[in-house]
Amino acid sequence: NPPDIGLNMVGLRCAADVAVKAFLGGTVIDGTGGAPIRDAVVLVQSGRIRAVGGRPDTPIPAGAEIIDTTGKWIIPGLIDAHIHFFQSGGLYARPDVIDLRAARPYADEIARTKAAIATTLARYLASGVTAVVDVGGPIWNFAVRDLARRMPEAPRVAVAGPLLATYAPSALKSDDPAIVRITSPAEARAEVRRQLAHRPDLIKIWFVYPKGDLEPELRWVRAAIAEAHAAGVRVAAHATQIRVARALVAAGIDVLVHSIEDQPVDADLVAEFKRRGIVYITTLTVHQGYRAVLGQHVSLNAIERRLADPAAIASFDDLKTLPRRLLPVWLRPRRPQPLNPVMLDNLARVQAAGVIVAAGSDAGNIGTLHGPALHRELELMAGQGGLTPMAALVAATLGGAAAMGRSSDLGTLEAGKWADMVILAADPLADIRNTRRIYRVVKGGRLFDPAAIMAAAGNPRPPP
Repeated sequence: NPPDIGLNMVGLRCAADVAVKAFLGGTVIDGTGGAPIRDAVVLVQSGRIRAVGGRPDTPIPAGAEIIDTTGKWIIPGLIDAHIHFFQSGGLYARPDVIDLRAARPYADEIARTKAAIATTLARYLASGVTAVVDVGGPIWNFAVRDLARRMPEAPRVAVAGPLLATYAPSALKSDDPAIVRITSPAEARAEVRRQLAHRPDLIKIWFVYPKGDLEPELRWVRAAIAEAHAAGVRVAAHATQIRVARALVAAGIDVLVHSIEDQPVDADLVAEFKRRGIVYITTLTVHQGYRAVLGQHVSLNAIERRLADPAAIASFDDLKTLPRRLLPVWLRPRRPQPLNPVMLDNLARVQAAGVIVAAGSDAGNIGTLHGPALHRELELMAGQGGLTPMAALVAATLGGAAAMGRSSDLGTLEAGKWADMVILAADPLADIRNTRRIYRVVKGGRLFDPAAIMAAAGNPRPPP
């Protein structure tokens, strides 16, 4: 654990979870897509769910600790299936997109981001996000996962190491790069083996800016996939163009980390997604985030103002105060724009076809804020994306667990799974924005007050 990634916060004291806890009287939405269970009982013991059902059908053991959830809604802990810890979400996070290194050197931006990691983890749990998938970053990503395992007030964390890429932006160079350019099968196998030493949850392929024949790059991609699969590790891929996605699916990827955005997905490709069990991650909000910050029309919602990093938020206004000579010539205020209709239509198509859809925000990118970003993603999925609130919730729970590779113990409220839950003050099926009305968060059977999480993180916030 590098010295600049520390547990610089007061841990919350939680009683040992040995007796049975009975969450009694709420409405359970279990994450499977099934009908809600009203006047429900959720029994929890040793951090796992012992039983879920209606009150008449679920006996409560004598001596159980009763937690009254009457008038509340209980959903599985939310899972953000696409984040990046090495990026702050602030204006300086991606100098390859907008180069402001003259105002803040990239090494300084990374140092600030690493120093805030413990608080970043707390922001996720306070936001009702009990698990995240970091789909690519520096080797110090693995130290973040280790830290999360030691912190009660952190989400469960799955990580990939550096992205194996068709291109490595010079602006992101560092001693511990997040992106590694690969040019041959031998290099691909060596990089995968380097990462396997850290026990990654995923290997990530970054296939960007494809031109002409894809085969030269596909040779090393196939080698990387074979090396990872031989070690039992799944492979995720950034492939937003349909021809690249089709080629990488044929090569054997397991997770597609973004929506396809250039052409409508066809029936044959959708059939391949289903046959291979490929997880399709949404990442709608990241486009909105870039446009809002760089177009200078940021509009934060209440949970972002309450729980997101205030330093990242403050950095957005630097575009108004930095000397003009430091800003790119293309930068100017712009009106909000609708999201790419092809991307939205493809999400609706794959979801309707029964492909595994996972909700992911791409938090850490400019304007996509760690913690609350998944709630904005859900709003877009159930708004412009055309999904029902139930389908969006399933993508952020059951789908997220599939992306994480942990469908057996996370993602739904069922006997035997970890008791990761969010207790809401309003019905998310009536309005998906009600996922923001968080009363309590439960992780491994431990009950957390979001305000107390942030107070312990040294960043107190008023209650909702």
